[in-house]
Amino acid sequence: MVKVGMDTNSPGNHAGYDGDPQFNATGFSQLHDDGTGGAVPLSLFKLWAFKSCGQFDTFEECPTSIASRNAPRKNLSTGLPDDFAEPGYFSSNLSTGIRVELTATRRAALHKYTFPAGTRNPRMVVDITNDGQQSSTDPIMELDSETGKVAGGASFAASFGPDRFRAFSCVDFQGDGFDLGQPKEFGAWLGNFPVKQSTNINQLYFGFRDELGALLTFTPNGNGTTSILARVGVSFISPDQACANAEEEIPDFNLDRVRSSARAQWNELLGRIQVKTDNVDPEIVSLLYSSAYRTHISPADYTGENPKWNSTEPYYDSFYCNWDTYRTLYSWMALHDPDDFARIIRGMINIQQHEGWLPECRGATAQHFIQGGSNGDPILGEFFVKFHEHAAALNVSSSALYTALLADAEKQPPNWDLQGRQVNIWKKLGYIPSDVWEVGGTNTKQVSRTLEYAFDDFAISQVAKILGKKQDGAKYSKRAGNFINVWNPNTTVPGNDSIVGMMQPRFADGTFNFTDPRHCSVNDPTQATCFLNAANKDGFYEGSPIVYTQYVLQDTAKLIQLQGGNQKFIDRLNFIFEQNYFDSTDEPSQQIPFMYHYANRPGLSTQRSRQVIAQFYNTSTNGLPGNDGAMGSFVAFYLAGLYPLPATRQFLLSSPYFPQISFFNPIFGKTTTIKANNFKGNPIDGTGGTVFVKGVKIDGKAWKSNCFIEWEAFQQGSTIELELTDDINVTCGKGSDALPPSLSTGGYN
Repeated sequence: MVKVGMDTNSPGNHAGYDGDPQFNATGFSQLHDDGTGGAVPLSLFKLWAFKSCGQFDTFEECPTSIASRNAPRKNLSTGLPDDFAEPGYFSSNLSTGIRVELTATRRAALHKYTFPAGTRNPRMVVDITNDGQQSSTDPIMELDSETGKVAGGASFAASFGPDRFRAFSCVDFQGDGFDLGQPKEFGAWLGNFPVKQSTNINQLYFGFRDELGALLTFTPNGNGTTSILARVGVSFISPDQACANAEEEIPDFNLDRVRSSARAQWNELLGRIQVKTDNVDPEIVSLLYSSAYRTHISPADYTGENPKWNSTEPYYDSFYCNWDTYRTLYSWMALHDPDDFARIIRGMINIQQHEGWLPECRGATAQHFIQGGSNGDPILGEFFVKFHEHAAALNVSSSALYTALLADAEKQPPNWDLQGRQVNIWKKLGYIPSDVWEVGGTNTKQVSRTLEYAFDDFAISQVAKILGKKQDGAKYSKRAGNFINVWNPNTTVPGNDSIVGMMQPRFADGTFNFTDPRHCSVNDPTQATCFLNAANKDGFYEGSPIVYTQYVLQDTAKLIQLQGGNQKFIDRLNFIFEQNYFDSTDEPSQQIPFMYHYANRPGLSTQRSRQVIAQFYNTSTNGLPGNDGAMGSFVAFYLAGLYPLPATRQFLLSSPYFPQISFFNPIFGKTTTIKANNFKGNPIDGTGGTVFVKGVKIDGKAWKSNCFIEWEAFQQGSTIELELTDDINVTCGKGSDALPPSLSTGGYN
């Protein structure tokens, strides 16, 4: 839950931190959400240190407001700021001479502020109200003048939705190697005005959105370096619980111990993925593990911090958002972290049991806006399809899981902008029409929601079939084919009549509306963004019609048929790349590089996917082309030579960037290893090379396809051997079952 880190004064900075040295540090806050859009999320409860204040170094001179207290970081000889980070630890040297070190447990953080020699009045600021977007109201804060403990909180605005939430913090201090004693000066502050001797913000005349907090002056270490440790607990329940969290998780103020523990936890988790690095650029190794690391940051384990109801089930939050993550993140987790995956599923089911529908987009306990369909459905489907034999052992109720899926599929919520689906019209027409207004949500993104709803129902069909519910399986498989209801065979791309047929908006009477296929792309003459907007009635969200037309994961064979056969399909994919419709920054494009597989040209998928990595992803400051969302799992899969099909038992197969990659799965107690025989390295630009798969063996036996592998290989802990070639014209193999499955060709039955 706690993601302690530096905040900077970079404009438009969603995450809080900016590595650009022109931006100053403004504080070190406790929570954050990783990789999001929307407003700045969760930059709460900043701490700040002063070595001196003003001309005379007095308490009253301290510039406590966020705009006044900020300071540059010390720069290295490279021109970059003197910041360092590893999983579980961050440090920075400020231009003020103060060194800051940060580490964390699940619900608490430990800070260390080392002051320069000669500091006479080391001071600490506790900021209660600044959250990155100046949204706080209803603040509370008390200061214990004898111990220096500060406890408080406020209400804050959700960063991607209409709701508000309350959060609380508890901060206490200790000297590192010396007795810090009680503060020699203390007080609350309002803006840039510290009021000495005040112990409660109600002793100040503050207004609706004022900046408020506490300021404390301590006695320096008389026998050496002055380092002050600050222990910070956070809670969404109460200040008392924030204090209890800190005391429970960091009882000893031992920064080295907390840092080592965090590192060990990350090392064990990421160590379940092992690679051989012979003839591999170290940059690729770092890219794999940094990408894998980020897949475990959201959703976050808020167990014990749910203010809405009491439950013994896990509680997870920061689903930011399922639309981003269901495509790749949970499939990556399935390979090596099923225990946490199961806890997330239990938490999602518990939310449905209390709120009526599965969570979609959620942050800091508040519902956020849905981006696509009810995309919790394929997440539950992914878990159940892969782990149904182990569901009971993982404490996941199969019946409760299925009940949660049916709630999304069959029951219309009061506001489908926040949970569930616009399901009544979906069941009636088999698509979301352009011209039907209902009070339960916004009349927008009708085509992309239709395509997402179809995939959601596909996921439910797979669960139903495993549970032996044949009638439901057939019902939801049929609804999974509803994508065809928004296929207009007569739409062409302006300026290119060879691309025929497109997903298009449709009226309730069955006639088609029209959205320019270039809409929401870099080629859009109107430069539309397709972001959440009630006035946007063009039918698509964060993706052009050209991109979303390819989004039929459950039945790509049918899509190929609609688009005129294999060669026409390949030509369309080439057009998407050559005309820059592929959008590396957004999730709807993620599967497109691998779609050549379905036209029996896996070599083209391998090359396209590698070109995407070469062009857009690296470990530099600008190594992510957009906000993170699920970019970490997307990149990790590409580097592993795989692409997942959520809620199925198949992975599309390419070649890994390593001569060998292994995944240990603790539920199975088995390690699955993919070996790339004849590995000769990775072309820097992603083009050509000995990287194409011409043969596959699993446990020494020839496998039926060069294009996909089944989940059974991971259950059994198999050795998967790939025979590589430099011939891009490889195929999936012989026989109809060499192609990846699709609904219309009898797959998934």
